[in-house]
Amino acid sequence: MTSRIPGFYRLDPDARLAALSERAVVPSECVERYRTQGLTLQDADLMVENVISTFALPNAVAVNFRINGVDRFVPMVVEEPSVVAAVSNMARLARVSGGFTADADDGVMIGQIQVVGVTDVEATVAAIEGARDELIACASGIHPRLVERGGGMRGLEVRHVRYDEPGYPPEDMVVVHFLLDCVDAMGANMVNTVAERLAGPIESLTGCRVALRILSNLADRRLARAEVSVPASAFGADGEQVAADIASAWRFAWADPYRAATHNKGVMNGIDAVCLATGNDWRAVEAGVHAFAARDGQYRPVTSWRFEGGVLKGRIEVPLQIGVVGGPIKVHPTVQDNLQLMGVTTARELAEVMAAVGLAQNMGALKALATEGIQAGHMRMHARTIAATAGAVPREVPHITARLCGEGEFSVERARELLDEIRSAG
Repeated sequence: MTSRIPGFYRLDPDARLAALSERAVVPSECVERYRTQGLTLQDADLMVENVISTFALPNAVAVNFRINGVDRFVPMVVEEPSVVAAVSNMARLARVSGGFTADADDGVMIGQIQVVGVTDVEATVAAIEGARDELIACASGIHPRLVERGGGMRGLEVRHVRYDEPGYPPEDMVVVHFLLDCVDAMGANMVNTVAERLAGPIESLTGCRVALRILSNLADRRLARAEVSVPASAFGADGEQVAADIASAWRFAWADPYRAATHNKGVMNGIDAVCLATGNDWRAVEAGVHAFAARDGQYRPVTSWRFEGGVLKGRIEVPLQIGVVGGPIKVHPTVQDNLQLMGVTTARELAEVMAAVGLAQNMGALKALATEGIQAGHMRMHARTIAATAGAVPREVPHITARLCGEGEFSVERARELLDEIRSAG
């Protein structure tokens, strides 16, 4: 199976589904679900409160990806034009040198138990550390099925945290971090259950009150990484300059948090879209990635780009708290179809794909900035939406889009003028 389908973007949705079905990546029973609204109102009512309807977003497929030697079709749920086109194009360029390599850590999540009213920090820390084995044993019995699947407790740490905001009284607190390997689940509910169960024993040990007990969304024990090397020649006649400019743009982001914020937004365009397509909590992932980006005290890019020896080399490292079981994943039929389309069966595989997509998305944004500018390509992809906003029906959209792109004028007003011309002539 190859994820390379030349001209895929030119096909209509039915033809794209047919192309995927011919490659046996979309079983026939999934095709109809993709053609219709995948989530029923009844299923939606099981997922959240006060449901009155479902809300649809485009469910697209990024092509051309090869990750660790395996071709992948990557479902992406996103409303922003140019995201899927850009990432597919960068994946095509990466194929020249074998695609992406990626790896991911075990599914270890951090739970936090906050001990407050601490008068003797050293004694409180010592009491908890002295009972470390007993606390781990207590926690290990909470999720026996998780242990059977190869997960479970991976350690316990004790931290002294001090609130010392200027102008306010300082406060000492002790925070217990426990490490739980959630395997193929995101794990929020499992972590929070363990935190609740350990609160009582910790209060008994310390004589202090336990306040917050909840997971941390800074999942820095659950990192995913991806790398890519692209020869400058892949970027065309001016490839050397393009590659050098991409590396220069990254250095700008490393030095300036104002640029880094937009740089990382481009990364998350890809990662969030895959999160949504696979039923994962994109808000938790966003929070973790952005916190991780500021781990040295300044907000920095989560990717790096170097141009050396005629080759552009990119790397990404991000925390990805995602799963392939639990939550809405089993309830939402399109999520199940998307996971099958992607061909992933473990959270680690999914994290590797997400990391590669984030790196490819970032390369696409930097390439656009280094060449024609981000707006030109984005507006060409946005032209269809402009035509529809102006009132064009589907058969009129291609003509309006072609005229807008040819003129370089992407306003709704111009689209309406062109629409009037077509209808007057017809």
